Parts: sequence; C-alpha cells; structure tokens
Amino acid sequence: MADLFDKTTRALGATANLRQTRHNVISSNIANAETPGYQAKKLDFENALSRALSIEDMAPSGNEPGHFMSGPGAISNVRADIYENPDVSVSNDGNTVDLEREMSSLAENSIMYKAAVQLINKKLAALRYAATDGGR
Repeated sequence: MADLFDKTTRALGATANLRQTRHNVISSNIANAETPGYQAKKLDFENALSRALSIEDMAPSGNEPGHFMSGPGAISNVRADIYENPDVSVSNDGNTVDLEREMSSLAENSIMYKAAVQLINKKLAALRYAATDGGR
C-alpha cells in the first residue's frame, strides 16, 4: 500500500512532537528556577530533526534486534537528547536557570509549534480536497 503522507508531512509531525518535548523541558526549567542546585536542561531540537530527516532518507533496514529503523516512517521514531545546558552561569545557590532566556525560548518554541501544526492542517486540507474531487 502506498504511503498516504509524504516526507514533508512526516517531518512536520516529528517537528510538532519534538517541539512538544522541548516545551516540557523548558517548562520544567522555569518551574525549577528557584530550586537550589537545579541544573537547567536543554533539548537539541535542530540536531534531532536533522538526524531524523537523514534516517528517513536511508534504505530500510532489517528487523534485527539492535538495528535502527530507517527508511520511510523512521522519522517518527527519532527522539531528541535531553542534557544539562552547558551555556549557562551558576548562581549562588547552584541553580543554572536563566529565567529570561527560558521564557524567551518558551515563546519562540510555542510560535514554531503553532506554525508546524498550521502547516500540517494545510497539508491535510489539501488531501481532503483531493479526496472529495475538489468539492464536486
């Protein structure tokens, strides 16, 4: 059976999922802004999406245990790495959350998430239009 969604639609879906995970990481940082010793976390969104797109282009692999899935549909299985943010300064209580930077990142991520969802909606509207013979 032919794949209903193209690479762009799958990439937009992966983008929305990764942006949601990034939102959770940033929200956790904001919630712990006053927690002594808390180390701010970071999600490398761009590298995760780039890795997902390159795996999508690879030839499909076998179903052997330990093999990474590749080929069409593999993009939905890629997860981003969450790690302690090395680009921050430590406060007197050992906390590394920069509240202004986190709020800015949250606003940017929210806008980008909404854009991805809007693009997915447009792609699905085009499919619906084609499926109904252009509204005839």
